[in-house]
Amino acid sequence: KAPIICLVGPPGVGKTSLGRSIAEAMDRKYQRVSLGGVHDEAEIRGHRRTYIGAMPGRIIKAMKDAGVNNPVLLLDEVDKLGNDHKGDPSSALLEVLDPEQNSTFHDNYVDIDYDLSNVLFIATANTTATIDAPLLDRMELIELSGYLMEEKIEIARRHLLPKLLREHGLGEDARFTLGDDTIAAIIENYTAESGVRQLEKTMGSLLRKWMLADLSGDAFPDPIKPDDLQQLLGLPRYNKDKYEGNDYTGVVTGLAWTQVGGEILLAEASLSPGKGDRLSITGNLGDVMKE
Repeated sequence: KAPIICLVGPPGVGKTSLGRSIAEAMDRKYQRVSLGGVHDEAEIRGHRRTYIGAMPGRIIKAMKDAGVNNPVLLLDEVDKLGNDHKGDPSSALLEVLDPEQNSTFHDNYVDIDYDLSNVLFIATANTTATIDAPLLDRMELIELSGYLMEEKIEIARRHLLPKLLREHGLGEDARFTLGDDTIAAIIENYTAESGVRQLEKTMGSLLRKWMLADLSGDAFPDPIKPDDLQQLLGLPRYNKDKYEGNDYTGVVTGLAWTQVGGEILLAEASLSPGKGDRLSITGNLGDVMKE
């Protein structure tokens, strides 16, 4: 029996792709059930047949589409389930995701117990904060962190560039080349993300500009160097603080963690004549940092 896996991580790190890869590796059928914005319990459990337009729930429909009783079912965006007067779908999911109960899953439309115990369920979520505690308790959490700069460069070179060339109707032997230092400059100055979606869009934009210049016979930097990016993509959108030696008294560096990677914080203390005993803190600091 497989545990119910929940992949948690920021957008664009490949949670959905990972679910599909698991299905391919196990040689099992794959079905994806999108739960984002679902707020009606009947979407999970099905409608009673007396209603006009009654149909089975999404779980049974996915099983029907798979055509086998042991597929890999990806429950996408399980943290974005809503609830309203029509019931609470996250409570209906409790039966689906409990290995002790789901051998007798009851769909209102089918109206006989259905065995879901052979299904491998994989849920994906951006955060665990909005998932109900009983539902969270039934799942085994696997955290997917964002990618490092070196990982992003490898992903861009091995996967994103060939994919973009294919999508734009160019062969793998196209003359368009991006060096590692150029990809690093794009990541550093034009994206702020854990995944690689923005990086793919920015590289696609460069590729289209290169194609346009190629077709119209205009000059285009070959290969594209980091210095050419400002002319091609505009001013850098993100300027990261860089540590350049601590020559000044009163400046101290700190490290901060964010969803999109690490940051250097430069905190400066300056002395000025004040009225009475008072400490004033400037900048956008959280309460914990102030303490």
